[in-house]
Amino acid sequence: MRRRSAVAVAIAAVLTLLLSACAPGGATGAGSDSADGGYVAGDGTFATWAPDERAAPISLVGTTYTGEKLDLADWRGDVVVVNFWYAACPPCRAEAPDLRAIYEDYSPDGVKMLGVNPRDDAGTAQAFERTFEVPYPSLHDADARGVAAFEGLVPLQAMPTTVVLDRQGRVSARILGQIDPTILRGLIDDALAEEI
Repeated sequence: MRRRSAVAVAIAAVLTLLLSACAPGGATGAGSDSADGGYVAGDGTFATWAPDERAAPISLVGTTYTGEKLDLADWRGDVVVVNFWYAACPPCRAEAPDLRAIYEDYSPDGVKMLGVNPRDDAGTAQAFERTFEVPYPSLHDADARGVAAFEGLVPLQAMPTTVVLDRQGRVSARILGQIDPTILRGLIDDALAEEI
């Protein structure tokens, strides 16, 4: 059974923090400069919001790299995972296979996934998507409308960032930095288990 309780997510988070503390140089803090890749990295920490603490539904309309118009409001009623990324970001590349596997496992349950890329032109983004066999769409967010829609939740310089939206389109959880797939799966399971 894939459903994980909030306790399992918390245990996984503690284990992740303990393991990262053992890594050479310790964990990279959210918002601190990385010496590798010229990006500002999050540390993989996550935050959750109870249903009564969540802000209004996210409103975002944009165009995918294939030229299709996408309105996040059309996905209301489904749990949505939004991943902010760009092609030259080392942790974005590292987490791409995990995100693909999560999409493949959860799309039969109605979970939607969307990438948002505020940096790359179409050629660069599509090359990344081909290389990593990304099966879900990404918005070409050159004007940073996607980042603005998640104001206060997605630091433009901290890539990747992954957000889980509940069935009403509200932010239920956020991961700063490269995802731990076990934690993201737990956050998705929690969102799926909620009453509408």
